[in-house]
Amino acid sequence: MTVHTRSQQQILEKLDITALNSMQLAAQEAIARHRDVVILSPTGTGKTLAFLLPMLELLDNNSADVQALILVPSRELAIQIEQVARSMGSGYKVNAVYGGRAFVKDKEDLQHLPTLLVGTPGRIADHLRRGSFATEGIKTLVLDEFDKSLEVGFEGEMREIINGLPNVSKRVMTSATQQVQIPGFVGVLKPKTLNFLGEQKALLTIKRVVAPTKDKLGALEQLLCHVGDTSGIIFCNFKDTIQWVSDFLTKQGIAHGCFYGGMEQRDRERALIKFRNKTHNLLIATDLAARGIDVPELDFIIHYQLPIHSAEFTHRNGRTARMNAAGTAYVVQWEKESLPEFIQETKAIQLRPNKRPKASIWQTLFISGGRKDKISKADLAGVFFKQGKLEREELGVIELKKDCAFVAVPKQKAAALVQLLNNTRIKKKKVRVTLI
Repeated sequence: MTVHTRSQQQILEKLDITALNSMQLAAQEAIARHRDVVILSPTGTGKTLAFLLPMLELLDNNSADVQALILVPSRELAIQIEQVARSMGSGYKVNAVYGGRAFVKDKEDLQHLPTLLVGTPGRIADHLRRGSFATEGIKTLVLDEFDKSLEVGFEGEMREIINGLPNVSKRVMTSATQQVQIPGFVGVLKPKTLNFLGEQKALLTIKRVVAPTKDKLGALEQLLCHVGDTSGIIFCNFKDTIQWVSDFLTKQGIAHGCFYGGMEQRDRERALIKFRNKTHNLLIATDLAARGIDVPELDFIIHYQLPIHSAEFTHRNGRTARMNAAGTAYVVQWEKESLPEFIQETKAIQLRPNKRPKASIWQTLFISGGRKDKISKADLAGVFFKQGKLEREELGVIELKKDCAFVAVPKQKAAALVQLLNNTRIKKKKVRVTLI
C-alpha cells in the first residue's frame, strides 16, 4: 500500500503557516540528525508541529504497519495531537485512543492500522496486552509532556509499553518544565536537548469584532462559536455587566464561570479551580483576573468592554500571550464606538462560526480533607482508582489545599462517585464528597 504524501511546504500552506518558529526549526534539524531528542518549551509554543513535521520524513509510505507511537498524559492532549496531525493532510492515517472512550471505537479505528498512533499509556498498554496491533514496525517513539505522565502514575504502563517496542530507533521527549528526569527504562542515550524555556517573547494578535447592536451580545455569541472549544477569559468592567453576560450565555447553553471582586472569596477560588481543571473553558471576569491569578495558558481573551487605561489593556492581554505562547485578544466593539488612543487601528475580522462550544466532559468534586489531615494527591488518586473504579485517564486535575481538595471527574460519573465515596475514610479521616 503506497501512501501519497504532501510536501512540508504543502502542509504549512494547508495550516496557513508562513514560517516555523525558532524552536520548531531547531527541533526539525535535531530530530533528523540525532537518535534521542529532548524538547523543552512552554505550553502553546507549537511542540506538536515541532515533532510531527520531522516525524513524517521518517515514515515509509509503503508500509501498512503502525510506525510511530505518541504517548501523552491526557485524553485532551491525545485528541489535540490527532486533530493537528489530521489537519496537516499528510496522507498518513492517524488515530487516538484513550481511556473513557468506548473500546469498540478503538477496534473500529484499528481494523485498518494507522501509521501514527496517539494514546494515553493506560489505553495503549491495554491494546498491547490484547495484541490489537504489532509493534515491530514502530521505529519512532514520542513521549509528549512525559513528565506529567509520570506525575499521574503512568510509569508502570510506560515501562511496559517501551519494553514491548523492539525496533525503536528514534526517541523524542517533550516537556514544558525544566525539572525533567528521564527514567532509565526509556532507553535514552546522550540526548540532544533543546531548551527554549527561557524565551519570553509574546506572540499576541489583536483582532476587532464589530457588533451591529449596542449590547454586543449577539456578536459575542458568534465570536464564541468562532473560537470553538478553546479556553479564554471574557473581560468586563463591572460586576453588573458580568451578570448580564452570564445570564445571556446561560440562556444560550454556553458553560462558564464568573470572577469579580464582589464575590465571596470561596466562590472566586472555586471559579478558578473549575477553570483550571476544565470544568468550564470560559471565565467572565473584571480586571481582578488581569494579573496575579493562577490560570493556565489561554487561547484567547475577549474585551467585551475595553478598560479605561492602557495598562489594564496590556495586563488583560498578558493572560493569553505569556512566555513564548501565541495568543489572540479580541476587541468586541459596537459599530458606532471608536477605539481608545492606546489601541492601534486594527482591521475588523469576519467571523467564521465553527460550532457552539461543547459542554465540558468534567465536573468538580469537593473533598473535605487536605494536607493537614496528611492526605496526599496519591491518596486521593488511589481512592478514585480503587473504590471509584476510574481508569487513570478518567481522573482529571487534583488540587490539594490545606483543609480540602478538589478533583475533576467525568461528568457522567460524578453523581455516582458522590454516592460511592461520600463518608469514605482517607488516612483515618472520614471525608465528605460533594458536587460543586
